[in-house]
Amino acid sequence: MTKAELVSIVAKEIGLSKTETAVVVDRLIEAIKEALMRGETVEIRRFGSFRLKKRKNRLARNPRTGEPVPIPDRFIPFFKPSNDFKKLIPQSGIGKK
Repeated sequence: MTKAELVSIVAKEIGLSKTETAVVVDRLIEAIKEALMRGETVEIRRFGSFRLKKRKNRLARNPRTGEPVPIPDRFIPFFKPSNDFKKLIPQSGIGKK
């Protein structure tokens, strides 16, 4: 699902225009990003939480030359689904053709 599809679904459900709904969706995404940049966790009950996870430094290799390349510690955004949300997801059949 794309952001445009999400905006269409939400606009239809709440009766706002797609333009107004797009502003709300964009602001929600920005608020989550701003909170993560401040090091905060964003928790949406019965859906999940967004947080930062620390990746330790490591030594990688340049695939072209085989030369070692150090990768420093860094933080990555991480989504952890709630238990309620995980129970809704079927354990088989999705993504299989």
